[in-house]
Amino acid sequence: MVKLEKITKDNLEQVLALDILEEQRNYVSSTAHSLAQAWVYKDTAFPFAVYSDGSLVGFVMLGYYEQKKQYTLWKLLIDKQYQNKGYGRAALKLAIEYLKDRFHVTEVFTGVAFGNDVAKHLYQSVGFVETGDVDDFQLEMKLCIDG
Repeated sequence: MVKLEKITKDNLEQVLALDILEEQRNYVSSTAHSLAQAWVYKDTAFPFAVYSDGSLVGFVMLGYYEQKKQYTLWKLLIDKQYQNKGYGRAALKLAIEYLKDRFHVTEVFTGVAFGNDVAKHLYQSVGFVETGDVDDFQLEMKLCIDG
């Protein structure tokens, strides 16, 4: 069973040790970089460790983008040894549920880097669609949530 847990002093080092495949490094920030952003944006960033049956398998960070007044999937990383096992999709669904339950959101936004077809397919598999907006080097996607 996959679940999201807060990052604490007890799991911080494990979260920092999460790693991805070499070919993914252009698409995914390190957990150290992500946690630094979470600290700076501590009022609007919501980082979580992703666990499956007691094992740390990944990291997800949600956020509120104040300038656009949007809730976002900011980061999603599954450790290289746990990829292609459904953990990313499960973590994504839990993250969406968290935003829905805590903030009563009706839409969630994310960006996907050009060329990151794996992430784009994952996001599409849970209902994200392209908005047509391009920002920096990524394509914006949006998920509309039924009440």
